[in-house]
Amino acid sequence: MAAKRTVENTLSKLQPAFNWLFELFQRHAGLMAVLAFVSGIASYVLIDRKESVAQFIAAFMLVSWVVLVADNWLRATLKRRYGWCMSPIVVRFLTQLVHQESLFFVLPFFLAVTNWDHGQAVFTSILLICALISIIDPLYYKHLATRYALFVAFHTLALFVVMLVVLPLLLQLTTQQSLIAAIIAAMIFSLPSLDRILPPARWWRLPLLLTVLASMALVLWQLRSWIPPAGMRLSEITISHQVNTVQRSAGNNITELDVTELEQGLFAWTAVSAPRGLREKIHHVWLLNGKEVDRIVLDITGGREAGYRAWSHKLVFPPYPVGKWQVQVVTESGRLIGLTRFTVTRSSNSNNDEKQDNGH
Repeated sequence: MAAKRTVENTLSKLQPAFNWLFELFQRHAGLMAVLAFVSGIASYVLIDRKESVAQFIAAFMLVSWVVLVADNWLRATLKRRYGWCMSPIVVRFLTQLVHQESLFFVLPFFLAVTNWDHGQAVFTSILLICALISIIDPLYYKHLATRYALFVAFHTLALFVVMLVVLPLLLQLTTQQSLIAAIIAAMIFSLPSLDRILPPARWWRLPLLLTVLASMALVLWQLRSWIPPAGMRLSEITISHQVNTVQRSAGNNITELDVTELEQGLFAWTAVSAPRGLREKIHHVWLLNGKEVDRIVLDITGGREAGYRAWSHKLVFPPYPVGKWQVQVVTESGRLIGLTRFTVTRSSNSNNDEKQDNGH
């Protein structure tokens, strides 16, 4: 009983502070938007520089989402045990606050790794639009919150992207493991919201709910190459004839060469930045005119300031290698980290031989 009275007294003392903060943000709506943006940038910088801070921020984001998902249970418990009733307006405000903090927290990570000439640009643009909606009250409350199905999709997306960033930082999961875990978590945590959309007491309710969840998971998995691997980024990529294995550096970058020069072989040298403690397999995928001709697997370790430097050496090429080449750096689940391009032209000897043949 003494503990209960202590909690009741504490809550009663905190109530005026909560009300003051709520009224402050209500009067100055733009202040919350600025704070969300600044905190997102600050989190990215701090996480990039110190591991302990990264884990703290990641844990805080995860706890905030657990609290948000358990909102109904927490409110009922506080009212039943301590007689403290939280206003629905405050709950609505806190929900918006978590959405803002989540989206602006993850945005710098996705912006840093997005390839804008790839489908990843679509995904990151959607995140950017969602972040803007979360800080524009007329859009958030009048157009998003009033359409419950759309609000559930918004809510699920915000949770999904937070998981993609937080899990590698907290648990050192690979990008593939994080993607699978994020999809599962998003499906589970969206269950209460989806449950409210479907009509009650119908026999097909549960099968439909499971079908919707399975369809969402399947779509996310099929479009995984469009989801940037947040937390990992390509610091540098070079196509060269040589690599200094002692200094772990590459020679001059090649953007165009002929067939004769190609026969010397090529190195694809990359520096990939990843969270400290993360061990990941990446692939150097060699493509000619959009078709894959080779795939080389490399192991990287996270936590190095300049990125983990690794390279692949290609000596065997197709019989007709002339054309537009790409070397893509992808994760084990096929998500693009970055790429470079170079062109192979006909050799000068081949052109001379053709001229001689035409002369005869």
